[in-house]
Amino acid sequence: MSTTDEFRRNSDNFCYRHPDRQSFVLCQRCMRTVCPDCRTPAAVGVICPECIAQQRASQTPAQKKAQRRWASRPMAIVSSDRPRVTLAIIAVTGLVYIIGLIPGVGPLLTNLLAFNSVYLLPQAGVIQPWRLLTVALVHGGFFHVALNMLALWFIGRNLEPLLGRARFLTLYVVGALGGSVAVALLAPGVWTVGASGAIFALFGALLVIGRHIGADIRVIGVIIAINFAWPFVAAGVQSIGSGDFAGALAAVGISWQAHLGGLATGAAVGLIYSRTRAPRQRGLQIGLLVALTVVLVGLLAIPAIAYV
Repeated sequence: MSTTDEFRRNSDNFCYRHPDRQSFVLCQRCMRTVCPDCRTPAAVGVICPECIAQQRASQTPAQKKAQRRWASRPMAIVSSDRPRVTLAIIAVTGLVYIIGLIPGVGPLLTNLLAFNSVYLLPQAGVIQPWRLLTVALVHGGFFHVALNMLALWFIGRNLEPLLGRARFLTLYVVGALGGSVAVALLAPGVWTVGASGAIFALFGALLVIGRHIGADIRVIGVIIAINFAWPFVAAGVQSIGSGDFAGALAAVGISWQAHLGGLATGAAVGLIYSRTRAPRQRGLQIGLLVALTVVLVGLLAIPAIAYV
């Protein structure tokens, strides 16, 4: 992510012990920005090395004795910037794809995990809400899963250390939900597969957070625009002879509805993260994320009512 002069001059955007490392996590005691190498997990949030030293220095002899007696090991410190959640998502998605290559298993797996809003309609007689999220695990072929996981790696290796593992995973899951909700609203009864909704949620959050911390977001905006516009451009080219743009757009096989839903949801989550960065706002952050999830689930009542 390229940065502006304003971003580079703002020390709050970088670890106070490692000025070259960008971070989005604050010490819950002194409110300074700390990178993964300087974080010690606490009951709520993280604590920087200096605050840990002060805390230990202020312990009474009885407290120190109790800590030596009952603590099997010192509190672990995150020691690397490795995007473990990103790698775990890629591994699980890749495993699902490999299992799907087993003869006879692939179609069954897709039919079980792919998303179709019909399975959310009470009048259909079969309610399978897990499809809202499991759609991100199944893909239409090697290039489909490879491109999505490549995009996830490029974004996740930068965004996950910035947000922290729990926030990043929440963003990915809620983004997948937002993509499925948009498909249910804008393309009812259409089968969809892939993690595009979740990937576009990462795009949306990166755009909002980058703008909030003063980063140069022009490149991110261009990438988002190109990816979102691609199915429409391809459909326009295919429909030149026939004039059937809607049919050509459907034939392209790219769910722009999931892209739109994921992008909007990711932007909303990114805004929540940006406005509730302080440790004392953690409760507010969780409440807003829960409220956003409730709103998304509530929107699913529209297809249930309108598409009988």
